[in-house]
Amino acid sequence: MKESEPQATAAQDAPPTLLRRLLPLMVVMVLVHLAFTGGRVALTLYAIALQASTVVVGLQVSLLSLLPMLLSVQLGRWIDRVGIRRPARIAICTTAIGAALPALWPSVPVLCAASVLLGSGFMLLHMTVYNEVGHTVASDSRVRAFTLVSMAFSVSTVLGPVIAGLTIDLLGHRRTFMLLALFPLAALAVLVGLRIRVAPRGGLAAAPASARTMDLLRAPRMRAVFIISGLLSMSWDMFTFMVPVQGTRIGLSASTIGLVMGCFGVATFVVRLGMPILHRHLDEWQTLCLSLGITAVVYLLFPLFTAVPVLLALAFVIGLSLGCTQPMVMSLVHAVAPPGRSGEALGVRSTVMNASQVFLPILFGGLGAAAGMVPAFWTLAVILSGGTVYAHGYARRRP
Repeated sequence: MKESEPQATAAQDAPPTLLRRLLPLMVVMVLVHLAFTGGRVALTLYAIALQASTVVVGLQVSLLSLLPMLLSVQLGRWIDRVGIRRPARIAICTTAIGAALPALWPSVPVLCAASVLLGSGFMLLHMTVYNEVGHTVASDSRVRAFTLVSMAFSVSTVLGPVIAGLTIDLLGHRRTFMLLALFPLAALAVLVGLRIRVAPRGGLAAAPASARTMDLLRAPRMRAVFIISGLLSMSWDMFTFMVPVQGTRIGLSASTIGLVMGCFGVATFVVRLGMPILHRHLDEWQTLCLSLGITAVVYLLFPLFTAVPVLLALAFVIGLSLGCTQPMVMSLVHAVAPPGRSGEALGVRSTVMNASQVFLPILFGGLGAAAGMVPAFWTLAVILSGGTVYAHGYARRRP
């Protein structure tokens, strides 16, 4: 890779040019995200096949976010200093190892180790790429740029669970993980083989030596972005945890569970195609409020149905709801973060998100084991309803 020219101007960020500039990064993200999304579903289904309890499955899912929760802020500062090259390569190799382990040594402890590696590798790449995109496009093109990257995510959100579910039914769990490990290896080849232009570190403002992470948390607008994005991320990740568990309980095959998850991904792609229209009618905070409210309703309804068409429809609705938020949140993070601290801000956001992802699968897994999945779904609906009220109140009094 070689260093890019100085940061692009708005005139250079016309949609065709923007797509060409971002396409290599998007390809890398899709390939690694395929391993992550497919692996996340495969890990849950493999653990269930190995007779793991719901609590253990919840623990395993929480391990996806353990190291990101502990290290995201430090990694964000590192990314601010060094850019994309080393973090991206380390992230891709970590993801590949995480996907390969269950194919080599099938056991619940190995699945837990794979969860740590898959989650850590993907979240490092996620932070690295989104920070890079925010720096390599003009400020008035960020929503468009983040929408394009999010659409790439939608492709892998669709394909990852479907590939995992079909391959498990056809070839078994171990060969599924062997296949998933190939995707990050292909991403590494793309990253090394293509000349991906990156933002020059020297042209970016440096964070002051006295800067502290608590300064970000004390800023009202920044804190609100962290809280709401954490709730939205929790909604997304709990869907990927609770739907396979609920699907297995009501007798759905791995392929059918994969299709339900894939329907969710299709909806995220569809809504991102319509982001320009949506953004003309709703601002960022109105979009986030609406998303939280709709998601709460879907979690209320989901455990009440067993018919596959209804489950597909509900998955599509929640995909529409959550799919529209990622570009808005990422644009807000870059707009609100102090100069030279966007990577750190992404790290704080990642810590908030991953803290909920570490503890909530264990909590909801235990609740599901003790009282069934209906109370688990409804408890999450109540939490999101509270988040809707908070976001609505902040949106009304925001500057």
